[in-house]
Amino acid sequence: MSVSTALADLRTRLRGRVVAPEDPDYDTLRAVVPGGADPRPAVIVRPLDDADVAAAVTVARESGLPLAVRSGGHSNAAHGSVDGGIVVDVRDLTELTVDVERRTAWVGAGLTAGAVTAATAAHGLAVGFGDTGSVGVSGITLGGGVGYLSRAHGLTIDNLLAADVVLADGRVVRADAEQHPDLFWALRGGGGNVGVVTRLQLRLHPLDGVVGGMLVLPATPAAVAGFVTATQAAPDELSAIVNVMPCPPLPFVPAEHHGSLVLMALVCWSGPVEAADAALAPLRAFGEPLADLVRPVPYPELFPPADPEYHPRAVALTLLTDHVDLPLAERLVERLSAVDGMRVVQLRALGGAIARVDPQATAYAHRSARLMGNVAAFVDGPDDRERRAAWVAQTAALLDQGNPGAYVNFLADEGPERVRAAYPGATWDRLAAVKAVYDPGNLFRRNQNVPPAG
Repeated sequence: MSVSTALADLRTRLRGRVVAPEDPDYDTLRAVVPGGADPRPAVIVRPLDDADVAAAVTVARESGLPLAVRSGGHSNAAHGSVDGGIVVDVRDLTELTVDVERRTAWVGAGLTAGAVTAATAAHGLAVGFGDTGSVGVSGITLGGGVGYLSRAHGLTIDNLLAADVVLADGRVVRADAEQHPDLFWALRGGGGNVGVVTRLQLRLHPLDGVVGGMLVLPATPAAVAGFVTATQAAPDELSAIVNVMPCPPLPFVPAEHHGSLVLMALVCWSGPVEAADAALAPLRAFGEPLADLVRPVPYPELFPPADPEYHPRAVALTLLTDHVDLPLAERLVERLSAVDGMRVVQLRALGGAIARVDPQATAYAHRSARLMGNVAAFVDGPDDRERRAAWVAQTAALLDQGNPGAYVNFLADEGPERVRAAYPGATWDRLAAVKAVYDPGNLFRRNQNVPPAG
């Protein structure tokens, strides 16, 4: 089937919008978040319901055109779009229903984490996503969902109760613990590998507010090692995203510290407010803060406002590790001090409720991992990429403590071996078997792909 025939077919079958390259908002709609990614799809569809999604999937299958599924557009590999293919852009699927009594919500796949967080917070309830409000709920959920509430309440997938899914053959099914349980297992961490999720049912938790915000300290090796160790030993209600990096020109940090190496932590205490000071005291003990904005706030305030013009160009590597002791912190600080430009080593304590789930229960298998590391460097231009990539790889190697795992939501276009690292051993085999049942032709391959078994 030609592109023109597919376009005409889509316009006949869909109630939602069908956007072609000649349409005035094509360039706006095709944009994804990562800078430097500039895919030009043949057509973008904006479905209004499951039937629209099923029609688009059917046309993609029948035409042979490559298919991408897009919600927030944050994929580091720009998987939310595809050159010359069909993009199913679910951002018009924004239905949201909160059942306050049962503490659950049905959430449209086109909503952002920030929108859902704000809506549930109005009822004193929350589900954990990540740390960025503009990510799509479907994308972050399908990959696992590591964020501020994960140590207290588990990953997002640990709070996923059901999902409506459009399959490769156009069928629409509901997957949960009783219906299509193998598909439900694969959705919880397997990425967008087995279908298009259109709605998710999520478990909510009481949360009237948190004590959180940014804490900035000088990045001495002792502070880095001590701070990370303290976050790992903290109560489950305490999470911190620790960024060791040059200080941006933040208005609340004295100007003489701009550009110097700092420990910038994004902190969230979700326990009783009267216990916050005691829980946070170990984190505040590693130096005189350059800024301390940690205070009682509504939970949605931890998500910064979205900037649609922000398209960072960076190279990054993610890995799972165990600890940061003083010798390792010294080497990390040395590496960060020896290069110019914006660069960061980010460290997130895992454990808590994440680790209390059986590794075989979901397609996210890294339940015993204690720490997640992310190393990134911003790229000034094409000629700068190779140098930055070498620095990132060498710095990430310092964090390698023998755990080959990776978090799929943070992977870029890094090749099949890195996808295997995200799904070790039996997890890969089971995902491949589920794929063979629900998508034997690998129609959904614009992702961190697990091909069908056989």
